[in-house]
Amino acid sequence: MPEYGYFLATEEWGPADLIEQARMAEQAGFQCLWISDHYHPWNREQGQSPFVWSVIGALSEAVSLPVQTAVTCPTVRIHPAVLAQAVATSAVMTAGRLRLGVGSGEALNEHVLGDHWPPAHVRLEMLEEAVQVMRHLFTGETVNHRGTHYTVENARLFTVPDEPVPIDVSGFGPKATALAARVGDGYITMAPDESLVTRYRKGGGGAGLVSGGVKVCYGPDREEAVRTARRLWYTELLPGELGQILPTPRHFEQVQSLVTEDMVRDEMVCGDDADEHVAALGAFTEAGFDRVYVNQIGPDQRGFFDFYRTKVLPRLQRGE
Repeated sequence: MPEYGYFLATEEWGPADLIEQARMAEQAGFQCLWISDHYHPWNREQGQSPFVWSVIGALSEAVSLPVQTAVTCPTVRIHPAVLAQAVATSAVMTAGRLRLGVGSGEALNEHVLGDHWPPAHVRLEMLEEAVQVMRHLFTGETVNHRGTHYTVENARLFTVPDEPVPIDVSGFGPKATALAARVGDGYITMAPDESLVTRYRKGGGGAGLVSGGVKVCYGPDREEAVRTARRLWYTELLPGELGQILPTPRHFEQVQSLVTEDMVRDEMVCGDDADEHVAALGAFTEAGFDRVYVNQIGPDQRGFFDFYRTKVLPRLQRGE
């Protein structure tokens, strides 16, 4: 039986709201938390983007649930040696309840210092080297590293958790999944694709934690929920590599017309049909996932948590 968690969307909510949602998630019976790590929201309708490490510090005092970033890009915007310090401190504050989710990132967040946004194969090289650097630093030993992409000189973290922070690698295709199997403590992907889970496990991932997530828009009026989901999160349904290469929220707004309400109606769970919500999360269970996270789109957060506490989580936990 997988664990079911709540996905905190930093693109849509400010720090105080995120902390309150985490409290409601724990009270509703969710077992763990994901939290996104962005410099920009995907579009200006979402309208937020707090610094994730500050929010995790607050979460460490507000709730007792495990927390994972989904996902952090450790390659361009923040040097992995600096990120390692933020992660290690957060792991101490959460008493070891932190996992670091990493991925190759999007231009939306990573171009902000004016660095060149490299092609996908280079981004994966950088990700692998960044994971290596952070793992060395988590030992608390002095690190000197001169690699293809990063240099670290006489760096040592003095505040480190008792156990190294697990690093799970995100992947949506065969190359990134192979990287996750080779260097990750676990694997993150956003579709209930059994073939990717199998590829990860047979490629070297073994019994590593496999996590996935889905966005829904709960509400009593299904058509209103469809409109809300499209307005705020049409970016979930953009084709191809647009999500990785468009550089600003304005550019994402220019392609909104590619995603219609019919597409949202067909592809996303909207409304208050408990069977649909159970089926969406249950698909990850059937595909072999160990943790499944759900995010509520839009303002009806309290209604969502009441709905999941009474109508959805009990059925999932019974294996329905």
